[in-house]
Amino acid sequence: MRKLPSALIPLCLSVTCILCMEATAADPRNLRNGHVIPDEGYCDQPYTVVTADGNWLCTLTTGPGKEGNRGQHVAATISSDRGRTWSKLIDIEPTDGPEASWAMPLVVPGGRVYVFYVYNGEDVRTWQGRPIRADTLGWYVYKFSDDHGRTWSKDRYRLPMRQSAVDRTNTFGGKWQIFWGIGKPIVAGDAAVFAFARCGKHLIDNSEGWFFRSGNVLHETDPAKIRWQLLPDGDVGLKSPEFGAVQAEQNVVALRPSQPAALPDSSLYCMYRTVTGYPCHSYSRDGGRTWTKPEHATYTPGGRKMKNPRACPRIWRAGNGKFLFWFHNHSGKDYRHRNPAWIAGGVQRDDKIHWSQPEILLYDPDLNVGPSYPDLIEQDGRYWITETQKTVARVHEIDPTLLEGLWRQGTVKKMTTRGLAATFQAGDTTTVEIAMPALSDLSEGGGFSIDFRIALADLTAGQEIFSSRDDSGKGIALTTAEGGAVRIELSDGKQTAGWNCDAGLLRPNTSHHVAVIVDGGPKIITFVVDGRLCDGGTASLAAGGTARQYGWGRFPKELGNVNGAKTARIMPSSKGNPGLRHLRIYDRYLRTSEAVANWRIGDTG
Repeated sequence: MRKLPSALIPLCLSVTCILCMEATAADPRNLRNGHVIPDEGYCDQPYTVVTADGNWLCTLTTGPGKEGNRGQHVAATISSDRGRTWSKLIDIEPTDGPEASWAMPLVVPGGRVYVFYVYNGEDVRTWQGRPIRADTLGWYVYKFSDDHGRTWSKDRYRLPMRQSAVDRTNTFGGKWQIFWGIGKPIVAGDAAVFAFARCGKHLIDNSEGWFFRSGNVLHETDPAKIRWQLLPDGDVGLKSPEFGAVQAEQNVVALRPSQPAALPDSSLYCMYRTVTGYPCHSYSRDGGRTWTKPEHATYTPGGRKMKNPRACPRIWRAGNGKFLFWFHNHSGKDYRHRNPAWIAGGVQRDDKIHWSQPEILLYDPDLNVGPSYPDLIEQDGRYWITETQKTVARVHEIDPTLLEGLWRQGTVKKMTTRGLAATFQAGDTTTVEIAMPALSDLSEGGGFSIDFRIALADLTAGQEIFSSRDDSGKGIALTTAEGGAVRIELSDGKQTAGWNCDAGLLRPNTSHHVAVIVDGGPKIITFVVDGRLCDGGTASLAAGGTARQYGWGRFPKELGNVNGAKTARIMPSSKGNPGLRHLRIYDRYLRTSEAVANWRIGDTG
């Protein structure tokens, strides 16, 4: 992966900082604290199912070379201790055969496991006299296992993929089809469905979404009798021309019937990646035969767009009927910058999914590492995520309270007290200082948060809201910033850092709730203003807007102890300028959900 360009490093970071090899040992979000899944060198799409014997079966694409090299094949590995250790790799296809890639497993009620993958069945090597990469060419096939993944059927079975417009006009004039899939098949009513992308330009451009659906694979034991439908109907897959040539990595979840049952059992929701800086989503009410016109995915219907680069935007439906969305929360337009990974929680309201404000899910201290192609495992009320960085794949247990917080964001209205170290409440207008608590060292993974409610008649930049700086400048300061924003500045006496919330969020003579969260794990500063995590905004720069690619900022790994003066100055109220109504200091990073809950209390909180 290429080095991170300076444009995406909002603070001054040295190469030494970027290549930080230190891990926060206790932080489960740190990728290096996960358990490694075995591979042969290259590894991708570690998708895992719980088999009928209670073990985990992970299928993955691996090989001794780099992605796309000869020897790439699909394999399986089994864990009997929930991902802590794994068996030796079990070949589903051999490494010395044609390329086999992008495996997706499905467990059916009888216990059989199917795996679907791309197989270079014609052993394509060249085109017009030149060698070509062949891991997205050939046939869509499947094998099955009746012993929970330990052995696989000798025969492979080909899915019936009729030619469509994207094939007939592709790089090879329709001689070979170009396609691949991510995710896992889902069960929707009495059928199994999985999504994939078909492409018109080798390697993976001019793409659109397609779906295979089977109404009898869940129960039919004779592979020759399994029936498949290729959807949507017609000659063109799921795409919308205004979102460009790249519309790929479709994945789906089943929606639940609404009450009263106006929503059929066959309703589906699809998310996929583009190169516009935003993923797209679409709904089907008839099992994938037809789809709503794709739109940029939004947190709520008609609301703010969710940001994601050309990276896998993965969705899941959990066992409780609620949803999760893995994405990268910035509007880059290429493959880079997949660190950290963020997650949002979704709840279904009538026939649409409403997404929460996101949390940081996983990160690596090395900014050049990019986790992607994740999967969700759920067992006995616990949750795990698998991910890969192409040369190492891992599994990570996820704190269920993190996910519950996402799902409950729209309802929790309670002040967070854990880690509350100091408070200020308006009323005593003579109080302009508070005792400053000792904060943990950011370079060692510590963190803190400042949560306050403020109303200003004058939004002129440079007004001091809060400061714990000592005479040398060491400490923390919050000030107003240009464009109706708040800025935080940090100093440990040697290193400094600063970041603004999104511009235009503060309005004069209006009460606003602001939480600034400084997280020493991923070394990231976030702002949550009036219950919304700052994401950089979506205003048009051409129209004079102030949108940024992302709303969160990084600080150097060397930034350490930002304890300054023993007391902190608080903005005093004045006639016509009520200033701070309250301020709370936490000696830890708040979760986004906690900041949202604090906001929901209102002016009395």
